[in-house]
Amino acid sequence: MNIYDFSAKDNLGFQKSISDYKGKVLLIVNTASNCGFTPQYKELQELYEKYKEKDFEVLAFPCNQFGNQEQGDNESIRSFCKLNYNISFKIFDKVEVNGVNTHPVFKYLKSNVKGILNTEDIKWNFTKFLVDKNGEVVKRYAPIKKPLSISKDIEKLMS
Repeated sequence: MNIYDFSAKDNLGFQKSISDYKGKVLLIVNTASNCGFTPQYKELQELYEKYKEKDFEVLAFPCNQFGNQEQGDNESIRSFCKLNYNISFKIFDKVEVNGVNTHPVFKYLKSNVKGILNTEDIKWNFTKFLVDKNGEVVKRYAPIKKPLSISKDIEKLMS
């Protein structure tokens, strides 16, 4: 089993198979529009622009589980991301990343790469998971880790 065995609704309401990204390096992030880390959208877009021609994708999953920081509906999230950060990478439907309603994509990610103190739970918005071209989860980054600072890890997986 790998990440390609899952699917999720995109921000427009269409079911999207993660297998559509086979052969690409993925950075999967739980996001929020009203968080102290929200400016990371800018660096996520920069990474996407820099590497998209080299089989790299950013997949954003809005989540409202941390401080009620993603209260908007899909249209307002999409609009916010476009207006404020000119986001062109894929944004999915709002999901839960912890608890009984954890989206299967995040259950898989968390079970494959644990967080601090070997815990699975995601602690806050903008936790990032790096997935190699074979669909294997290789690294997990805390919300404080800025997206551009993981460029070398992304480049290693692209070579």
